[in-house]
Amino acid sequence: MNVTENIFGELNGQKVKSFTISNDNGMEVTCIDYGCIITQINVPDRKGTIENVVLGFDTLEEYLNYSPFFGSVIGRVAGRIKQSKFDLDGVTYHLPKNEDENHLHGGPNGFHQVIWDSFIEEKSDEVNIKFSYISPDGEEGYPGRLEVTVNYSLNNNNELVITYQGTSDKKTLLNLTNHSYFNLSGDLKRNILQHELMIKSDRFLEIDESLLPTGNFINVENTAFDLREGKKILEGVKSEHAQNELVGGGYDHPFLLNTNNQEEICLVDTISGRKLVVETDKPSVILYTANMLESNFHIRGIPSQKHLGVCLETQCPPNAIHHQEFPSIILEKNEVYQSKTSFKFTLV
Repeated sequence: MNVTENIFGELNGQKVKSFTISNDNGMEVTCIDYGCIITQINVPDRKGTIENVVLGFDTLEEYLNYSPFFGSVIGRVAGRIKQSKFDLDGVTYHLPKNEDENHLHGGPNGFHQVIWDSFIEEKSDEVNIKFSYISPDGEEGYPGRLEVTVNYSLNNNNELVITYQGTSDKKTLLNLTNHSYFNLSGDLKRNILQHELMIKSDRFLEIDESLLPTGNFINVENTAFDLREGKKILEGVKSEHAQNELVGGGYDHPFLLNTNNQEEICLVDTISGRKLVVETDKPSVILYTANMLESNFHIRGIPSQKHLGVCLETQCPPNAIHHQEFPSIILEKNEVYQSKTSFKFTLV
């Protein structure tokens, strides 16, 4: 195991650092302290060729100008909050509107825009990059002084483990995730339409034209949303199901997981032989197939385009504060928020 630290760029006079962890198998994970962004994950294909399997940039300027949350930690609340407001104990909190009338991914100055404090912890069988941030009371409209930590750990099982922890001095909301876009072809040689995806989920959440959950749970049976035995992502893109068409062809939906920490999500690119297994303790995963990825920039020399990556955002369902039937995202005063998601890369 090895870790190197470099300067990635500078923002408002503050240095942005990058960290590259490599294990004994040649797998590498690079992340920066701006937004806790994972910029690269390099893993071997079946021939042993090591290539990058996430969308990202090589300069800070590109992240500032073009990034649709590539590799970022999202907070305080991942997803959308309807009409950018919520009530807690009789008090209405107003949040900045950054997607029409709604609040998206923690707001325009959410955790993805923050330079975090960082610390390296090296062990014989794993390396940890520990990020920490104190979000002041009222930041982006949320109550409470929130102390939050994010830990990226790489081990020799080709497994990246992300753990989150947070505590607040006031009752507040917290729903964290990582927004990496995966493409297992390696160095973006192909889009993700031929990737096969399995999710152990009997139900997904219907969304409306604002991409907000309606509260209706839909059975996946006999739809393009039935990923329990695995499907090519192309099937969702070509599907004439109203929900697939609503999001521009593909998926942008919360799936309720049947199980946790039991290989509940699996993404495979049969051409390269790469396989990604995702395990989490969260109740749902947002499947987003980059249906709205714009084409006005390049990603490491490759023209950006729809369906170039797939996001697997493990979290509580979006807009949960407005749906009592959803798992709660309320964090009580002095309560400890904890969550863990692992991404293990193997071969088929």
